Amino acid sequence: MATKRDYYEVLGVARNATETDIKKAYRRLAMKYHPDKNPGDAAAEEKFKEAAEAYAVLSDPEQRARYDRFGHAGVGAAAAGGFGGGFAGFQNFEDILGDLFGFGFGGAGGGRRNSQVQRGADLRYDLELTLEEAANGVTTQIRVPRLEACGDCNGSGAARGSSPETCPTCGGLGQVRYQQGFFSVTRTCPQCRGTGQIIRDPCRTCRGEGRVRREKRIEIKVPAGVDDGMRLRVSGEGEAGLGGGPPGDLQVVIHIREHDIFERQDNNLLCQVSIDFVEAALGAEIEVPLLNGQTTMKVPEGTQSGTTFRLRGKGIPSLSGEVGDLFVVVNVVTPTNLTREQRRLLEEFAAASPRREGRKAVRKTEEKGFFRPRQGRHLRHLTPAGAGRRRRPPKRRARKDSRRNRPAA
Repeated sequence: MATKRDYYEVLGVARNATETDIKKAYRRLAMKYHPDKNPGDAAAEEKFKEAAEAYAVLSDPEQRARYDRFGHAGVGAAAAGGFGGGFAGFQNFEDILGDLFGFGFGGAGGGRRNSQVQRGADLRYDLELTLEEAANGVTTQIRVPRLEACGDCNGSGAARGSSPETCPTCGGLGQVRYQQGFFSVTRTCPQCRGTGQIIRDPCRTCRGEGRVRREKRIEIKVPAGVDDGMRLRVSGEGEAGLGGGPPGDLQVVIHIREHDIFERQDNNLLCQVSIDFVEAALGAEIEVPLLNGQTTMKVPEGTQSGTTFRLRGKGIPSLSGEVGDLFVVVNVVTPTNLTREQRRLLEEFAAASPRREGRKAVRKTEEKGFFRPRQGRHLRHLTPAGAGRRRRPPKRRARKDSRRNRPAA
């Protein structure tokens, strides 16, 4: 069994070639080796099949990525499908040639039909919710303007009592071909515009389009625990399809308003509560707000401003049912506009505060010169020869007492 050639080598392009380069390479090889141009040449037909197989893989971004990573094993039967049953399996690649160059080769099969049946477009709706609605879930109704199937013609576009007819120009194929030598030029049918059907008597309501614009009220059930940016998909509530095709879907994008008290972090909540310095010093039971009411929390004595407390299970439930926590940041508020009695009591408290006495002790110590060098302390004399050494003072020599050493008379 012969080993398959590298697809990039088959088309004669580099591995970083662009989509345009790949199309140009395939066009060149297809025009050179097409069986209509080389009748009875089995070698040319094999080369055309090889080029078509390479183009089928490299023109598809997903298949190309798998091929770059795993080689021929990464695409396997997906690339080889239809290549083993003779040239008849290449009708789809004739359509590719037509899309690339605006022409198709004759004798390789029938033309491609553009069906008028198409799926409807998906719609997007931005839904704004409060934090309470996102936490608890809500059922609401929204108004969605969209294209719906015409009720008078049931989406066909033809008036009552009539129906669309097969286009006589293209025979329902949606394309017409013009022979030019050994190949034929394929173009969209000018009469049906590629649909393959024509409407002799169009519907007056939709003017032959088969759809009309209307506004519909749709009930949306938002589950508890949705977060900002999440999408809810409502199947079949998009726009109606063409030619009786299936409708698209409605994508509801969730947006949550900013709350006055709470800040959300995943399924946890964060809030700030203010207490006075007496409650912080002596401890107290304070009220803490919740999304659904309030609860009490014990603040221990000696609580400092900025301390964070955690209340488990008081946050927001997730879509899986787990409930987050509430984090409460306590801020100690300094009183203003004190009365005389309050000022007097605070001054007595300040006078008895050990922290104040400690500050006085530090100042007295500084006044005594605690950080000053001791008096009479020898200073270090630095000399070029012995930097950092202390120079000893010169030794005192004993004075001779002339009277003590005078010889006796």
